[in-house]
Amino acid sequence: MNPSKHTELVNHAWSVADLLRGDFRQSEYGRVILPFTVLRRLETVLEPTRAAVQETVERFKGKDMDTDRFLRRASGQSFYNTTGYTLEKIANDPEHAATNLAKYIAGFSPNAREVLEKYEFAQQIKRLDGANLLYKVVGRFADLDVRPEVVSNHQMGYFFEDLIRRFSELSNETAGEHFTPREVIKLMVNLLVAPDADALSVPGVVRKVLDPACGTGGMLSTTQEYITSLNPDATVEVYGQELNPESWAICRSDLMIKGQDPDHIAFGNSFSDDGHRTAKFDYLLANPPFGVEWKKVKEEVEHEHETLGESGRFGAGLPRINDGSFLFLQHMISKMKPREAGGSRVAIVFNGSPLFTGAAESGESKIRQWIIENDWLEAIVALPDQLFYNTGISTYFWIVTNRKHADHEGKVILLDARDYWQKMRKSLGDKRKEIGDGQGGRPDHIAEITQLYSDALEVADDPEHPLHGKVKVFRNQDFGYHRITVERPLKLRFELTDETLAALEAARPVQKLGYAKALINTVRPLLGTTWPTKAEMLNALMGAVVDAGLQWPPGVPFAKAVRNAIGVRDPEGEIQYVRKGVIEPDTDLRDYENVPLDEDVEEYLKREVLPHVPDAWIDHTKTKIGYEIPVTRHFYVYKPPRPLSEIDAELKSLEAEIQTLLSKVTS
Repeated sequence: MNPSKHTELVNHAWSVADLLRGDFRQSEYGRVILPFTVLRRLETVLEPTRAAVQETVERFKGKDMDTDRFLRRASGQSFYNTTGYTLEKIANDPEHAATNLAKYIAGFSPNAREVLEKYEFAQQIKRLDGANLLYKVVGRFADLDVRPEVVSNHQMGYFFEDLIRRFSELSNETAGEHFTPREVIKLMVNLLVAPDADALSVPGVVRKVLDPACGTGGMLSTTQEYITSLNPDATVEVYGQELNPESWAICRSDLMIKGQDPDHIAFGNSFSDDGHRTAKFDYLLANPPFGVEWKKVKEEVEHEHETLGESGRFGAGLPRINDGSFLFLQHMISKMKPREAGGSRVAIVFNGSPLFTGAAESGESKIRQWIIENDWLEAIVALPDQLFYNTGISTYFWIVTNRKHADHEGKVILLDARDYWQKMRKSLGDKRKEIGDGQGGRPDHIAEITQLYSDALEVADDPEHPLHGKVKVFRNQDFGYHRITVERPLKLRFELTDETLAALEAARPVQKLGYAKALINTVRPLLGTTWPTKAEMLNALMGAVVDAGLQWPPGVPFAKAVRNAIGVRDPEGEIQYVRKGVIEPDTDLRDYENVPLDEDVEEYLKREVLPHVPDAWIDHTKTKIGYEIPVTRHFYVYKPPRPLSEIDAELKSLEAEIQTLLSKVTS
């Protein structure tokens, strides 16, 4: 873009901000300037066909029919305005500015009017009018020259995205909810699209891109820019869906300003109201909100999971209710093209939770298993922390595809990019670090990471490579494990003490007896007695009860209650049995082990467990399969503590320094 024209446009926008100062907070400037920018651009785009639209309105006046398609044809655009108003005319009548502006907006086609309504534009007009600023603001925008012959769609897109970014940064507390840092998007798009550079250079290539949590549309714009930079003749159709009304309006405005179809951006919740239900896409990318619960759409999601199963989006499993991250990924995978139709590539930003949260056979584990066993997971890229505006936590790219290159099949790349960052001169919310893009004297971290990603298999195979430690390559099955239950026998000795007698008295089968108190009193004289076996203990207690003229209650429940009350765990005690030949496990000694998926669990038991507890066994009925991706563990490098002598010398040096400072103070 022409730098001077860009500067002119930005300065003009900020001159309006000067008007708003005092009556609006900085974080609210965008709510006025962005919709007015959209309005002015739409006005200049429609100007050449204004007369044709007016003629069409007059031609169909009084006729009971839908004129939308005729008006679109007359305007030559996907939108139109049926009034004779312009911003200049409105500014020249200050007394009626609010009324005339409302009429002007009402005259737009429904798709354009809906965008302005989502900005809550009527409310901003009322505030401006109340502050006696409306006609001034309208006048400033009437002077903004953004005619298509002066500012191309591409240039207008840059300008509008610049405004979006500036206003998002002014509102630190909410920026992260709807805005992903530009350099993060660039890196994400590089990793998503770069492997297809050769295919994208073919003349006439068409690609469809979806972001199901598109926010203000930054990822869609960057993907389009990247593909057209590889091939200016490529056709890139962008689609999105957004739940936040203002973010949706901004994204849709961006498409309208660039001359694209704004109807591609759906409004609503992607899970309960999928705006692209039957569509398939070449590229899908998203930065969904971290750790946000999906309780509001629980009924719809569970219904689809239960009724459609694998034919629906959520057949693999459902994550816990307080984190819907995996729902987004499943939603995106459902929109991949079949491999025979060219397949698709997916990139999504997650925090660390989806890597390992959830035990074996939990919803999260089943989703990981489904993705990995289908050989869709291409890579996990660990990013630096403190990259985002509203959180300083560590984040990760998941790259998923159903068309892996042949030498990548059955493998997953883990790439450690946590050290590729530089400190920002000024923090923005929680964002204190940025990934260098090679501009303005910054290092080109994006190019370095992209190259490392491209060379990952070779780097991992070469121990001498300087970046060998940054890349690990694993087989799919390396992330799976058997969750085995290791049991040990219940061993008891039997003794009657005040404590065990009280436990016997409190046992429910005893309390149900009409002579419970008498029974307890008959065995009380046995206090202090110890028996090595259950049979001896029961015979002794039964004898005492019968000798007292009472009935010893029959049945297993009563005998078990007595054993549980009188029995005391003892490593040297008698082994207990559930039935003949079946040892009863001690739940207090029960343990769990994760055994690699391709390892024999019995061999593992012999090697790792039996040398320490020879009487242990595996309860195979409780064995489960789980999947997790412990990225940080694989890249952990042990750093030995400093020698004590070094620490001691440093402490003595500090003490000497403190003494010197104190002597200066006291002298």
